[in-house]
Amino acid sequence: MSVCDLSIRPVSAVAWASNTSTCPGHFTLIGQTEDGASANFSRGFVKSGYFLCYSKDLSGAMVVADVQVITDKETIPHGYCYIPEYLEQKASVGKKKRVCVRIVPVGSVTTAVLDLKLTTKHKSMVQQYTCLGDMNGFVVWCLKGPFSPPAPQAKPRRVSLDIRSLSLEGPAPPQPLKPSNLPEAPPKISRRRSKLDLPAGGVCDSSVCSISAMDGVPFTLHPKFESRSSSTKVSGITLSDIRIKSVQDIENEYNYTFTVEELAAKRIRPSLSG
Repeated sequence: MSVCDLSIRPVSAVAWASNTSTCPGHFTLIGQTEDGASANFSRGFVKSGYFLCYSKDLSGAMVVADVQVITDKETIPHGYCYIPEYLEQKASVGKKKRVCVRIVPVGSVTTAVLDLKLTTKHKSMVQQYTCLGDMNGFVVWCLKGPFSPPAPQAKPRRVSLDIRSLSLEGPAPPQPLKPSNLPEAPPKISRRRSKLDLPAGGVCDSSVCSISAMDGVPFTLHPKFESRSSSTKVSGITLSDIRIKSVQDIENEYNYTFTVEELAAKRIRPSLSG
C-alpha cells in the first residue's frame, strides 16, 4: 500500500464534532452508519449532538497507530490520549465510554489505523475491520494495516560551471549570472612595498592605498654618526663610547624635589635670600 492513494492513507487524527460546521476542514465527519442509520451519538430530544470524525492530513507527520474504546472506570493506557472535541457551546460528549488514540510519528511505524466505520448495535459485521466496542448504541470498527510512509524528496543539487565544462557532449550554453554561479574574483596582484606607483590620474585603488607612507624612503644614517662608522658594521670601539648609567645616576640627574609646586599649593610666598 502507498499513502499516495487517499483511500489507503493512514488516519492522522480522530475527534468529536457537533456537525459539519464545527468539524475542521481537513476532517471527514461520519454522518451515517454502514447500515444507513444516523451516526449521531447523542440520544433523546437533544438539538445538538456529536459525531465521530477523522482526518488523513499528513502535514503534521503524525499517524494514529491504534484506537481503543474504554469505560470511565478504566485507566487510559500508557501512550494514549483522549480525542479532542469540536463542539457547539452547549453540546457535550458522554463520559461513560470514551475513545482514546495512540499517535506516533509517521516514520516510526509501518502499520496504522487506515479507516473508521460505525454500525448500529447487533447488526452485521464489517469484513476485515476490528471491533473496538459499542458506544451509545453504535459499534465502532477500525481497519488497521500496513502503509508506505512518504519517501523524503531529495533536494536538487546545484551543479557548478566547472562540472558542466567536463561534459563530453560539448560546451553548454552560457548560464545567466546568478548568486550561485557568479564568476570567480580575479587573483590579487602583489605589489612591492618599496615602490610607490600611483596611477597617472591621481586616484589610487585599494591595493595601492594600503601602502604605508614610509614605503620608498631610503634608510640612511644621520651625518653625525657617519664619521664614527668606517664600515657597514658597527665596531666595538664605537660601542665603548656609550656610557651605561646606573639607576642611582639617573635619579641624581633627574632629581627634582617639587618644592616650588608644594609652596604654590600651600599659597606660601617663597622667602628671598639676601
